[in-house]
Amino acid sequence: MLTDADHALLSLLRENARASTADLARRLGVSRTTVQSRIERLEKRGMIRGYSVLLSPEYERDLVKAHVLVTALPKFAKRVEVALREIAWVRTLHSVSGQYDMIVILEAPSISELDTLLDQIGALEGVERTISSIILSTRIDR
Repeated sequence: MLTDADHALLSLLRENARASTADLARRLGVSRTTVQSRIERLEKRGMIRGYSVLLSPEYERDLVKAHVLVTALPKFAKRVEVALREIAWVRTLHSVSGQYDMIVILEAPSISELDTLLDQIGALEGVERTISSIILSTRIDR
């Protein structure tokens, strides 16, 4: 079970995973040793699995993004997932209930390259059908 202090620390790390232990300690009102031990405990428990990079809005603005709804044949669902993991421009893969089996979030440097990616996904063995929507803008991103 996570404490309120753990949640506060995780929130700060989500804002900036490279924040110094001293800065985190100051913002939380605890010692650096306390922050370091909490981080180590959260890592050991698997609550923190890694750290990532947030890209600048300038870089992100130049990418074309799309949601792709995928229906996969049941026997091939795992194989489709493995193939999607190999596509570098796949940012997120969700397994969902309903009419579709997966939602893929794609990024590409151009419409032409997005079109190629969509064809590549549609041609994967086990993919029955896809429907895609280009993301025009992101209004909320928490």
